[in-house]
Amino acid sequence: MKSSLSKTERTPEQGEHAMIAGILEGSPDAVGVAVVRLDCGCRKMAAVNITGEPASKIIMYRDQSESICSRCQKDNGDYMRVLEQFISWKKPEPDEKTKKIITAKVLGTAEELTN
Repeated sequence: MKSSLSKTERTPEQGEHAMIAGILEGSPDAVGVAVVRLDCGCRKMAAVNITGEPASKIIMYRDQSESICSRCQKDNGDYMRVLEQFISWKKPEPDEKTKKIITAKVLGTAEELTN
């Protein structure tokens, strides 16, 4: 007999993938979604187009929570609290040169944030 504890719980990454899919669906010009993960567990996301311009509004969320944390409410997810940032590319992905140009324009070139 299986207990209810054996159910697979949703991970923050699964929630992130669902948000990315939703943003892409609502942004027909998007080639990807910029994702910024903060040290508090909140995330900032926005779709980007082929020229690296916004293709959606910035969305802030915290997985399985009704709102973002109080720190993010105060500082809008200050860049000093960024743990990781990347672009989740829509299939088919742009070529590598285009991806590098878009990434530099959207996220900058700070190596310490991408490692």
